[in-house]
This record gives sequence, structure tokens and C-alpha cells, in this order.
Amino acid sequence: MRHMKTGRKLNRFSDHRRAMFRNMATELLRHGRIRTTIPKAKELRRFVEPLITKAKRGDLSARRQVIREIHDLDVVRRLFDDIAPRYAERNGGYTRILKLAERRRGDGTQLCIIELVE
Repeated sequence: MRHMKTGRKLNRFSDHRRAMFRNMATELLRHGRIRTTIPKAKELRRFVEPLITKAKRGDLSARRQVIREIHDLDVVRRLFDDIAPRYAERNGGYTRILKLAERRRGDGTQLCIIELVE
């Protein structure tokens, strides 16, 4: 039974899953939107939104906690200087998932766009 076990495994080992979400979060924060599958986007939302909430605090401890997850210092700087002040008045809900009509060519998986809300 999976009592108290949250999150999707996505057919990956935990280290691979953590690395994948770190890479996806880095690209989402760098570009503002990325294209991926729906289950990955839903899990990425659970990964990125706490990082933005920590960045809104703006102190050194929050910066170190974010650097622990996002290893690109340019992206961390952009998160603290540009993205976090944009959401100063907003309490959560920083991302939006838009389902696309097209499907992935290889396996027919439904695709979506996850983007930062303006």
C-alpha cells in the first residue's frame, strides 16, 4: 500500500528523478516556459513553486536553500532579482499548465506547456 507516499515515480530512480526536476526547473526559470508531458509538468510544479516562495523571502538562508536545488548561479540570481519580486503580492500559483492538442511522435503521449504566470 502507498499510504503517505506522495509524488509520481515516472519510471525513474530517485537520483535520476531529482536530477531531471533540477534540470527542468532550471530551464523553466531561465526561459519562462517549457514543453513537456503532463505528469512531468504536474510534478515540476510541486518542485518549482516552493523555490519561488523561498526566493520571495530574499535572505541569505533562502538563497542557499535554492542554490542547493538550482546549481546555475545565473538562474538563481534571476530568480531572486526578477522573478520573486514579480510575485510579491501573490500567494502561490506561480505556474500554469496548458495542454496541447498535439501528441509526441514516438509514443503518442499528450504534451503540455508549463509556464510562469505573468
